[in-house]
Amino acid sequence: MVTILIVEDDEKIRRLIRTQLSGAYRVLEAGDGEQALDVLDHEAVDLLIVDIMMPRMDGHELVRTLREGGDMRPVIMLTAMLSFDHKKTGFAEGVDDYMTKPIHYEELLWRIEALLRRARIADEKRITLGGFTLSATERTARLDGREIPLTNKEFDLLYKLLSYPNVVFTKQQLMDAIWGMDSETEYDTIKTYVSRPRSKFADCGEFELIAIRGLGYKAVIRGKEARCEQT
Repeated sequence: MVTILIVEDDEKIRRLIRTQLSGAYRVLEAGDGEQALDVLDHEAVDLLIVDIMMPRMDGHELVRTLREGGDMRPVIMLTAMLSFDHKKTGFAEGVDDYMTKPIHYEELLWRIEALLRRARIADEKRITLGGFTLSATERTARLDGREIPLTNKEFDLLYKLLSYPNVVFTKQQLMDAIWGMDSETEYDTIKTYVSRPRSKFADCGEFELIAIRGLGYKAVIRGKEARCEQT
């Protein structure tokens, strides 16, 4: 079972978050950053929910300590007030996401699942959707056990879009990510490269690549959320 560590100095808030999450996850608690580090030394934790303002070691210092030590577990930061400067500082330190208090718990569950899915994809380098698999380790795509040939650019484009379902990427973002920021590739190239995997997986009912007029492209997952398996 996925384990989540709540790092919050207010016991009532910790208890409330734990109540909301305990039906789906194993939940651990810590009252400040120092206690959190002690828990992480003894427990296998998959994701942290961290308050900013805490005694002894606050949320920012905790995240800095983790990232400097090479610990890249997802962190959702809780804050009573979220300004541009707060976000800029936190993201620079390694925070993965933010939520403002009071917490909307259904939204918190959405954000947790999104971060866990991305973390599994990053660790396992494999996207599985029903009978479709995309392996970054092998750089292969398979549909119902049959390998579907993809060029390097087609693979990279498909992996990028499927790693972030329902997220719209502009043509410029895709060009920068796949061809490089210094590339002189024309925008029409993106259209061509999206059309190829779209055609190759026309019989795949698990996902669809959709053009957003005047903006870019996104991958839409049909049915259940992507699941990741060990390579």
